[in-house]
Amino acid sequence: MKHAADKKHKHKKSKPLPGFEHIKRYWDNKNHKITAKLHPGDFYVTTSGEMLVTLLGSCVSACIRDPKKNIGGMNHFLLPVHKGEHVLDGTNEGIMSRATQYGEWAMELLVDEILKHGGKRERLEVKLFGGARVLNLGTNIGEQNVNFVREFVSIENLNVLAEDLGGDEARKIIYHPCTGTVKVKRLSKTAVAVDNVKAEEVCHYQKVLQRSDEHVDNFGQDIDLF
Repeated sequence: MKHAADKKHKHKKSKPLPGFEHIKRYWDNKNHKITAKLHPGDFYVTTSGEMLVTLLGSCVSACIRDPKKNIGGMNHFLLPVHKGEHVLDGTNEGIMSRATQYGEWAMELLVDEILKHGGKRERLEVKLFGGARVLNLGTNIGEQNVNFVREFVSIENLNVLAEDLGGDEARKIIYHPCTGTVKVKRLSKTAVAVDNVKAEEVCHYQKVLQRSDEHVDNFGQDIDLF
């Protein structure tokens, strides 16, 4: 018991890489690992054996790592591309969070951060998840996210080892960057967690709608949940 307690204390003392201090981290008793939980607009990179967790509805997450350098990370984006003003002007955390709600920035920033810490593009291993149709927005945002991320990895010539995309079920993703292992739990449509996913996505979509420079197809209508 003392060894387990010492190990827990050691991991609790570990710090995230610079720039990721705002991401919620906690100790997972089952896996005995510090865990970072991601929400829409988040991305996270680690070199210290942490576990990454997120819940996905229509959003997509890419799990990317360099197995040789023991570095990897995950993103969680809400929409494929931004069609308004340049959202990366400035260094404010809130501005960055808005930027990474879009796949075009979330993918670039995740890859760049891994490369910045010693990763090599030719060694990157990619696994893709999410993009379900769980919200009725008048357009299938999940499908648009899936099409975007597949096109991105193709254009960038990234090595995709696995994907679980599309469908109509929300997913819980548990990613271990050190080993590359990803556990995917499909969530029952009646599960409380699914309601939480839907509510979170609706909240973020409504924030997008409030920005006058956003012009997502068919987003001007009320949002209904399936």
